[in-house]
Amino acid sequence: MRRIELEIVALSHSMTQSHNYAVVLGERRGKRRLPIVIGSFEAQAIAVALERMVPNRPLTHDLFKNAFDTFEIQLKEVIISNLLDGIFYARLVCMKNGELFEIDSRTSDAIAMAVRFECPIFTYDFILEAAGVILEEQEGGGFSAVPVASQLDDNAIEIWPMDALRGRLQEALDNEEYEMAAKVRDELKRREAKD
Repeated sequence: MRRIELEIVALSHSMTQSHNYAVVLGERRGKRRLPIVIGSFEAQAIAVALERMVPNRPLTHDLFKNAFDTFEIQLKEVIISNLLDGIFYARLVCMKNGELFEIDSRTSDAIAMAVRFECPIFTYDFILEAAGVILEEQEGGGFSAVPVASQLDDNAIEIWPMDALRGRLQEALDNEEYEMAAKVRDELKRREAKD
């Protein structure tokens, strides 16, 4: 699988989920963007590190970094490794005494740690194909997000983000593709039942 290096290009309120934020990661050598919905605490943790602010008392991610530093553990990279049921999964790739090991992490926490350690963030091409967007400038200013894949793979809806599922459901209904609409509806219900 081809790894792609990402960088943080934006941190903003989520347009799709109130009381949440979105961190937008972009390819270092490309136009694709990967928006990830995160909680307000994680958004604050990322923003504090990006702005190089020093809180009076360490935040949880600062404490974690301090523990890594104390025990001479280096965070080498963060990998956004999977997308399943619209949820991103990440791993912290660490090194201690020349030995590499990986730690499972929520993606938002992994990004907050990557900013503190100034380490690279990677993902795989299949994740950008499934959940990435390309921002296109609109007439009169502003941008619109266009899905990376010209047509999402209808046989792999279990990895689509929730927004893509909702959009595909509406499209299937509009085009009277009732079999596809039922398939997407069932996937949405399955995920909502897990919450």
